[in-house]
Amino acid sequence: MGVTDVPSEPSVPSEPNAPWLIVGLGNPGPDYAMNRHNVGFMVADLLAGRIGGKFKRAGRAQAQVIEGRVGPPGPLNRRVILAKPMSYMNLSGGPVTALRDFYKVPTSNVVAIHDELDIDYGVLRLKLGGGDNGHNGLKSMTKAMGPDYHRVRFGIGRPPGRMQVADFVLKDFASAERKELDYFVDRAADATEALVIEGLERAQSTYNS
Repeated sequence: MGVTDVPSEPSVPSEPNAPWLIVGLGNPGPDYAMNRHNVGFMVADLLAGRIGGKFKRAGRAQAQVIEGRVGPPGPLNRRVILAKPMSYMNLSGGPVTALRDFYKVPTSNVVAIHDELDIDYGVLRLKLGGGDNGHNGLKSMTKAMGPDYHRVRFGIGRPPGRMQVADFVLKDFASAERKELDYFVDRAADATEALVIEGLERAQSTYNS
């Protein structure tokens, strides 16, 4: 990867040919792998397979990264840096900001893929900016670099009964949910690629339904 150090330098203004930083949010380690909170990692792993690379440690950025391209040959082909922070969810902002600055990615070209409680299971919503809705990964990212990045919101629904939110997001998907999980993860990967290649409005018109 050639990423052995991550200098602290400001991100450049948005440019048509600037790279995109796609970040799957989650917690590292096998104990968390199938948690609802780790659906961002699941989508990132699928995108990694499509790009055809393997995640490698990104020096001091506390993240695993892959560099590659998505989209057809020509003007719609995009350079992307695909990343999974390895600092735990509530500290995601540090690694993401370090990667943004190192690769000179405009904040508006950063995409966070994350679980969303207030959306039904499997439903997607794409947007630019906004609040964090109590999501610790988004809260950390917004504190580190402001709110003006893209989000691919993967619905996981609300916890049943009186279950606490923290317990719900750190549990594995239920057996009934797992029957459709691969399909929904694949669709979220498609939506992420569409956002980067075609732009937010076109991607929203296809996937925000």
